[in-house]
Amino acid sequence: MLVTQQKVLRRFWYALMPMAHLDDGPKPFRLLGTDLVLWKQADGTPAALADRCCHRTAKLSRGFVENGHIVCGYHGWTYDCSGACVRIPQQPDLQIPAGARVPSFHAQEKYGYVWVALEDPLRPIPHFPEDGQPGYRRIFQFHEEWKTSPLRMMENSFDNAHFSYVHKANFGILENPKPAPYEFRETDYGFEAETLVPIRNPAAGHRVTGTDEPITHRHLVNRYYLPFARRFGCHYPASGVDHIIYNCATPMEDGRMLLVQWLYRNDTEAQCSTQELIDWDAAITTEDREILEATDFDACIDTTRRMEFHMTSDKPGLVIRRQLMDLLTAHGEVEVHRGNVGTPAAQPAPSPAAADAAARATGSAA
Repeated sequence: MLVTQQKVLRRFWYALMPMAHLDDGPKPFRLLGTDLVLWKQADGTPAALADRCCHRTAKLSRGFVENGHIVCGYHGWTYDCSGACVRIPQQPDLQIPAGARVPSFHAQEKYGYVWVALEDPLRPIPHFPEDGQPGYRRIFQFHEEWKTSPLRMMENSFDNAHFSYVHKANFGILENPKPAPYEFRETDYGFEAETLVPIRNPAAGHRVTGTDEPITHRHLVNRYYLPFARRFGCHYPASGVDHIIYNCATPMEDGRMLLVQWLYRNDTEAQCSTQELIDWDAAITTEDREILEATDFDACIDTTRRMEFHMTSDKPGLVIRRQLMDLLTAHGEVEVHRGNVGTPAAQPAPSPAAADAAARATGSAA
């Protein structure tokens, strides 16, 4: 699936960057192949516009913020958060031309990040119930580009079968490759998957897991949120420690995504420091990134095309693919991939009314 070709994906929220990144001025970002400029308004809320001035197409992200508006660095044309040009400094006494504006997009702050939806969102930003709860601390772990697709990252997150091989250097048990099965519950937002997984617990991980057991367990209550967000709900029964991760795999363009990762812990900085936790999870995510960047980013969601073979433990990934396929179908789209991009087969199916009108126009209606 080529994410930039699937219009419905524009109707979801994606995390782009920490709000703090906007403190020193506007920033560019590429979301689903669309170039954006982000900035912080006078009231502290984020705004997002297309990153092109409507005067001479200069990138607005090369400009600056003044009185909460974005100012083009070329000639000073100034825009508000709706995209309307509100000032042309060279002709202050003349009316601003009708239609002098650039496209605007939905933007809001949540969990310390700027989130953007390119079109009217179908669902709210996923709920992180631990955020702000007494006893939990929030750690911003990662904000890094991966050369793969969000689908590959999402299904890998629920793939218990790769632990023994990809993560054999830390928690994976190479001599026990048979994965723990999930108890599965599909929901209106995606699904919830619960399991108990044995892991190797090296000395470097004792403060992370809260136990010195050589083999300990993770009780996982994981969640998938359409289209590209997930919860890794890890509880260590031996210690009572929660290690809960949320990810947004933000699609930048085909074959390029941004991994955003938040961590919530119910212990203290003295028990396990922020840097220890970042370093521990960085080693694991690096292993995932390296193997996923070695896969074909154009992952097939229409399994009737039989592009890949599967095994029993692939069920979460297959459910993700089916739910994405159902999403496309519900919005009149087909999967666009390298084999059909730019062909009639990749075009959305016409509505029954449109098909009937076309048939009548050609004289072929019954």
